[in-house]
Amino acid sequence: MGWERKPEPEVMDNDAEAEAYASAAAQNYLDALDDTLVAQALSLFSRAGAPSGRLLDLGCGPGNIALKLAQKAPGLRVVGVDCSRAMIHQALRAAEKQGLFDRARFLQGDGNRLCFPDASFDYVLSNSVLHHLANPTRVLREMVRVTRPTGVILMRDLRRPSRLFYRWHVGWHGRYYSGLMKKLYRDSVRAAFTVAELKHLLAQAGLEGATVFTHRRTHLGFVLDFKNRRAM
Repeated sequence: MGWERKPEPEVMDNDAEAEAYASAAAQNYLDALDDTLVAQALSLFSRAGAPSGRLLDLGCGPGNIALKLAQKAPGLRVVGVDCSRAMIHQALRAAEKQGLFDRARFLQGDGNRLCFPDASFDYVLSNSVLHHLANPTRVLREMVRVTRPTGVILMRDLRRPSRLFYRWHVGWHGRYYSGLMKKLYRDSVRAAFTVAELKHLLAQAGLEGATVFTHRRTHLGFVLDFKNRRAM
């Protein structure tokens, strides 16, 4: 048999899982990982000075990345969407605590059928969501649909290692986690895509012009810049 991915449940909606994720996200390791994605996003979005406009964080979880972006780029208005009611409650509490209620909204919703009109957002971001999706092609097309013709999509997710290195990979890179979060991490890596699988998925979804990237040994993702796409 091959080394196929083993998808995770699409919704993390029990309080224990949400609390485990939120607690882990406060740890230095995962917080530093979030910072690398925030820095990448700001660099991509800053074509002429500080980014401004509307940003959608699809699968926002407890809101950490959306709120970091709102803090660093006052011209952004962020909207976070997640299937999990428990995660949205975490995000709303964090927005209130950080005084960002005026520029950050969090809604429970389904990435397969987003409630926004076409071309609603300047930027669409998604972190650690891809490995949860039962129908990733449909979600990718929804992300494209709600992005404006001059917009940018940035998606990053975990990267699945080979069968040979899986045990070492989750042991080493998951060493910062314990208890339920350690199990969630292990299951997430097993559900993740490889670089070749991601490229195939993007081709299936018709995302011509998307650029695949890797981040260290643990993550992969893609960027789709609509401005460059139109020039192809």
